[in-house]
Amino acid sequence: MKVVELAGRGPGPFGAMILADLGAEVVRVARLEDVAPSEEESATERSLKGHRRIDLLTRGRRSVALDLKHPGGVEAVLRMVDRADVLVEGYRPGVAERLGLGPDECLWRNPRLVYARMTGFGQEGPYARSPGHDINYVALAGALDPLRRPGQPPAPPLNLLGDFGGGGMLLALGVLGALVERARSGLGQVVDAAMVDGVALLTTLFHGMRAEGLWSDEPGTNILSLAAPFYNVYETSDGRHVAVGAGEHQFYAELLQRLGLGDELLRQQGDPATWPAGRAALEAVFRTRTLAEWTAELEGTDTCFTPVLTMEEATRHPHNVERRTFVEVDGVVQPAPAPRFSRTPAGPGGPPAAAGQHTREVLLDWGFAQDDLDALLASGVALQAPTRETPSDAGPT
Repeated sequence: MKVVELAGRGPGPFGAMILADLGAEVVRVARLEDVAPSEEESATERSLKGHRRIDLLTRGRRSVALDLKHPGGVEAVLRMVDRADVLVEGYRPGVAERLGLGPDECLWRNPRLVYARMTGFGQEGPYARSPGHDINYVALAGALDPLRRPGQPPAPPLNLLGDFGGGGMLLALGVLGALVERARSGLGQVVDAAMVDGVALLTTLFHGMRAEGLWSDEPGTNILSLAAPFYNVYETSDGRHVAVGAGEHQFYAELLQRLGLGDELLRQQGDPATWPAGRAALEAVFRTRTLAEWTAELEGTDTCFTPVLTMEEATRHPHNVERRTFVEVDGVVQPAPAPRFSRTPAGPGGPPAAAGQHTREVLLDWGFAQDDLDALLASGVALQAPTRETPSDAGPT
């Protein structure tokens, strides 16, 4: 599968990374200013001297640099579209059309193309043309308000929900679905992946629970929002934390037995009125030992216990090491591709490429004649990035 990715940030690159991890040939079309930064951007680069700039979301694919504000750059992309299976773009609604790279132009040239659009609010609706970021999409989808405890504001889980779970992952899934359908019909189509839609989709379970009367909008009253003692996070004596997810009766029974707590808490498991006292009891016990001591005591037992690890610790945990959940590419530790395949394993490909690093070779590979390539480079419509050596004094990553 050949994919053209119009360079953007966050969810679009993540979706394209997934496609590249799964074996697609993805070419990232970068802006000229990404190759030759402005004076302001150059100052920023100078301030980062001695540090490697690593955008792992761009791993596993090649990069060309084209001026999409110039007709020649647009035509070069359209020539790539002629040979592509998928195009990925993450502009605000209407921008691709103004550039001459909208779905009508692309699908007219290549009716088999899957045209994948990544936006926050979608292609239509009152918010469609409004700027925003992960926190805004999560809020509008109704997924931010539940992420709070009584008396505290909502706490977004980084930008995992909007940009990646409800964004890039949704985009990749939509592309794969459209490719499966194309195998039957022979036709491509537009995939409209909006983060508000994706985050809303992630809340499906909770809408069902609300309909059953099992979910309250009052913070700190639901099992999955850390109201229950058996599904919570507890601080240890050294200021670290453990996670407990003993929702089932038998797991909670073993947890309480190992913590030296009585059967009364077990009998009260289904009574939300008793949960605050139960949490207080577990909090007091967990504060008596360090994280390492609790891990030695509870890891591997039927208590649904795990230590709360830092990202660095997660890369070294024995379980993740054995499963190769993290891999090292070009000296950088990073998450391995997922899911896993028994016959055709996925791989992370190569390290992130510099913008415009492969302009010459990609355009030649995609059918451009040498004269056409030379003309694009001579006119400045295309740029070939110079080879950059990694600084010998590069700091830690």
